[in-house]
Amino acid sequence: MSEVLNHEQIKKKITRMAYEIYERNLNSKAVVFAGISGMGETLADLLATELRAISPLTIEQTEIILDKAHIATEEVRLSHEIDLQGKTLILVDDVLNTGKTLVYAMKPFLDEELYKMEIAVLVNRSHGLFPIRPDYTGFELSTTLNEHIKVDFSGDNYFVYLH
Repeated sequence: MSEVLNHEQIKKKITRMAYEIYERNLNSKAVVFAGISGMGETLADLLATELRAISPLTIEQTEIILDKAHIATEEVRLSHEIDLQGKTLILVDDVLNTGKTLVYAMKPFLDEELYKMEIAVLVNRSHGLFPIRPDYTGFELSTTLNEHIKVDFSGDNYFVYLH
């Protein structure tokens, strides 16, 4: 297992992503972060915290609850109901691999009248099987399909590993 990003590098990438989100959403009624259960939800929390520190935007959050192991057969739901009318929704996950998880994560929002939907990921592996491209990316990493990325936001030290 080799380290790809350390704590300081991850913090800088999150700060840069938050500034990009702010710049692209100056005219938004509100920004709603929807983090995919697990590391996606943690990344959404970190991005929302950083955005609150640098901008006056109205920021809301919800969690997308799904079972990645049974994504096609299990229900995709939100941790709580949220008014999305006219707001910018940012789907957040730690790693974008094939795009399948993000496609299924969109299900609860398909009938909503959003201002726009965007995607934020910490690591983009660019193995797209689905036509999903992130709007905000912390790090682009070319890998083989046999390699795996592990994002660790536990404790006070964050890391991204390749194994």
